[in-house]
Amino acid sequence: MAEAETIERRSGVALWRQIADRMRREIAAGLADEAGRMPPEIVLAARFGVNRHTVRTAIASLVQEGVLRAEQGRGTFVERRQRLSYPIRARTRFSEGLAGQTTGLKAVLLEHVVESASVEVAAALDLVSGAPVLRLETLSQADGRPISRARSWFDAKRFDGIVEAFRKTGSITASFKMLGLADYLRHSTVVTALHADASDLADLRLSPGAIVLVTAAVNVDPDGRPVQYSQTRFAADRIELQIAGES
Repeated sequence: MAEAETIERRSGVALWRQIADRMRREIAAGLADEAGRMPPEIVLAARFGVNRHTVRTAIASLVQEGVLRAEQGRGTFVERRQRLSYPIRARTRFSEGLAGQTTGLKAVLLEHVVESASVEVAAALDLVSGAPVLRLETLSQADGRPISRARSWFDAKRFDGIVEAFRKTGSITASFKMLGLADYLRHSTVVTALHADASDLADLRLSPGAIVLVTAAVNVDPDGRPVQYSQTRFAADRIELQIAGES
């Protein structure tokens, strides 16, 4: 029962959430058998020192997230979808980076607004604090599954019209081209890992305890002027970030 000792019953975090988080980690360590079948609920309940209802709730959350799948009469299996590999390099492009790994890519505009640049955004875009910037909220999907949500800022004066361009193209790269920017480069990327927040759970269809990879990136034009500052949250179970070379 040593496994059950790590479950904190007075932590304020629901037991099923803790179990789901543990199962997610232990799946990567070989919790399932060679066929991908998970141990029966009664075995998992004993392993984690909880009742079967708690285990069943944890499994249901992982099924919803796409980590597991339930097959009637056969049991619960690990969903062995290979994680997509997204290269971060000098010319980082969503569609090009995932080319050949998926049959259907789609980016959806969720929200857009003109606002005053915060100190952080102004510094990233080399603008004065309070300058007008355009913020786009976008959701990217691969084969119908959401893989990332991005919040991007642009100089509202220089890139007036990018909302309409994105609606037509579904691509930041194509939108830049429509506005006269034929090429741009990745200047910097900072990557962190966090537990999914409420917005991630809803937008990326994750369950509590899931991990998201968060990038804060600045793109610049060929003259070195910042053109985009973005914060992107990736579902870590669905995509990995590959730090590539200069190409």
